[in-house]
Amino acid sequence: MILYPAIDLKDGQCVRLVRGDMAQATVFNAEPADQARRFAEAGAAWLHVVDLNGAFEGHPVNAGAVEAILAASDRPVQLGGGIRSMATIDAWLAAGVARVVLGTVAVKDPALVRAACKAWPGKVALGIDARGGRVAVEGWAEISEIAARDLALRFEDAGAAAIVYTDIDRDGVLQGPNVAATAALAKAVTTPVIASGGVSSIADLRALAAEPGIAGAIVGRALYDGRIDLAEALAMLASENTKVGAC
Repeated sequence: MILYPAIDLKDGQCVRLVRGDMAQATVFNAEPADQARRFAEAGAAWLHVVDLNGAFEGHPVNAGAVEAILAASDRPVQLGGGIRSMATIDAWLAAGVARVVLGTVAVKDPALVRAACKAWPGKVALGIDARGGRVAVEGWAEISEIAARDLALRFEDAGAAAIVYTDIDRDGVLQGPNVAATAALAKAVTTPVIASGGVSSIADLRALAAEPGIAGAIVGRALYDGRIDLAEALAMLASENTKVGAC
């Protein structure tokens, strides 16, 4: 299982929100590029970056910060937030982003997601953010009537590289991930699932790693406030991955 340190961007700074509430933003680093370097130096294999302003406004807003992150580290970047057109997808992938995450458009423009997966094999992930099991869109400001599992199944044949599944009620509150819901989704689809929201300890990571089909975990606040030491977590996951490979 891959650990994805999170860099959430609001007004050009690296922040963490509580349950996606922009009014509850804590700034952890005013220089996102510096944060990217720190995560890379600690051994992170990937970086997960979200343009929070872009998610609400429907187009990239923190492009400068994303470009600085790309320049500061050689780690592949998975980027979400405000990516709602093929032109934007093309531009970010051409700029060096390794994988884009498409969330709102999966509900509002599914044909775009399918076209992007076909045009960019292995470089498009499906973002499914759920509150109470229902998919949220527009920066989590709107709750649809679509169940997370149903949305995932709609794209089973699209060729997405991964599904980033976020339990909004767990996000940023350090109460542990929704392992049961994430594992259930992973069992329902063949696409690898990346867990997001609530990871607060190495024990949480170990619990997620034990579930078949969960290929990754995004960790944010717990890294910033010191609850999880990144190097220690990566060493644990490397050990767990070795055990799985030996089975």
